[in-house]
Amino acid sequence: MRPLTRRTVAALFLGSALASQAMAQAPVAPVVPPPLSPPAILPPPAAPKVEFKPVGNAVKVNGQEIAEMAVWRALRQFPAEEREIARKEILNHLVENSLIDQYLTALKLNAEPAEIDKLIGELKDELKKGMKDYTKELEAMLLSESEFRMEVTAQMKWDKFLKTQGTDDALKKMFEAAPNMFDGSMVRARHILLTPGDDKTKQTEAATKLRGIKAAIDQEAAKAVAALPVTATALEKDQAKTKKAEEVFAAFAKQDSTCPSKKDGGDLNFFPRVGAMVEPFAKAAFDLKVGELTDVVATEFGYHLILCTAKNPGKQPTFEQAKEAVRAVYAMRLRDAVVGQMKPKAKIEMMPVPTYPK
Repeated sequence: MRPLTRRTVAALFLGSALASQAMAQAPVAPVVPPPLSPPAILPPPAAPKVEFKPVGNAVKVNGQEIAEMAVWRALRQFPAEEREIARKEILNHLVENSLIDQYLTALKLNAEPAEIDKLIGELKDELKKGMKDYTKELEAMLLSESEFRMEVTAQMKWDKFLKTQGTDDALKKMFEAAPNMFDGSMVRARHILLTPGDDKTKQTEAATKLRGIKAAIDQEAAKAVAALPVTATALEKDQAKTKKAEEVFAAFAKQDSTCPSKKDGGDLNFFPRVGAMVEPFAKAAFDLKVGELTDVVATEFGYHLILCTAKNPGKQPTFEQAKEAVRAVYAMRLRDAVVGQMKPKAKIEMMPVPTYPK
């Protein structure tokens, strides 16, 4: 959940869902039929496209229902071949949002109707400036007025909670404990992802396979160094080792990885310490030196083997300069803490997956 401002709500409201709608409604050059000779009959006009609207619930979280429509709002932006994986991530996010809202409700955190009315009123004014209609925008996003108010309410409650927890003292403590998180440094890495699921036997097999790949890469890199002339410098040896490791790693990634990055040999390009990758992955990558490999790294997505291929150092900011970035990281950690407390004891009931249009 992001900090709630009029612009944030507008971004949520006018963002990817409307972008996908615009793409769907992109103008198409009219087709001019050739002259028709009598007694030819014109075909009937095509029926207007009907927006798919799933019914029923996707999941219940401690008895609280999450409609399948809430999943479809986000899922419809993905191509059919990606929907199976995307649906799991969307569902997980919605479940976590529900758990957070239940937690905040138990703390008796509320958003006053007047606050909600004020924010939505400001949003309507902003839409009018862009020659857009509030009701039509809701319809385009498959949202009812009451559903949108619920979303705004939940976000307001979270913002109030974050404000009470993320004091300046708390933010300074985080900044001082891990200043390198906020210095703008970047790492470039390749990874191989295996997805064994929850099966313990498959997890062991996946970890063993990744360690075997690591051993093979280390062996080939050592051979590349051994093939250098005895006069080779330490830098030349490091460069030869890194080059060979990256070459062999890329081949294994293309062959074995389940991540879409496999087509690029597992290359993830440059990414920052926070905000791009899940924490276990980011920490492991940033702890590496260029040319080094991790052991097996477990994340919510599966098991990874990571190779660091480059680093760009950052510049250490002051707390005031980094404050908003620190607040964003603090919010992510706070969210994870609440979910970590609530999820293990939650009753989560998944419903059958509906058949989506192609």
